[in-house]
Amino acid sequence: DGSNEKLLTASYIDEGPTWAPNGRVLMFFRETPGDTGGPQIYSVDITGRNLRKVPTAGFASDPSWSGLLG
Repeated sequence: DGSNEKLLTASYIDEGPTWAPNGRVLMFFRETPGDTGGPQIYSVDITGRNLRKVPTAGFASDPSWSGLLG
């Protein structure tokens, strides 16, 4: 019903969110104004804390979860 909504990110452009299978971590891609590195993948837990940049080989977008991970 939306009564417990919480803003987990607050950046210029955060897009393509996808929940981990356990429902406790959100992964998304972020674009930052003036950043020449292109979009990058980030994860954040359901509390909105523990924001982490996910290492990638280059530009990254549209994250997804693999069944191979824990």
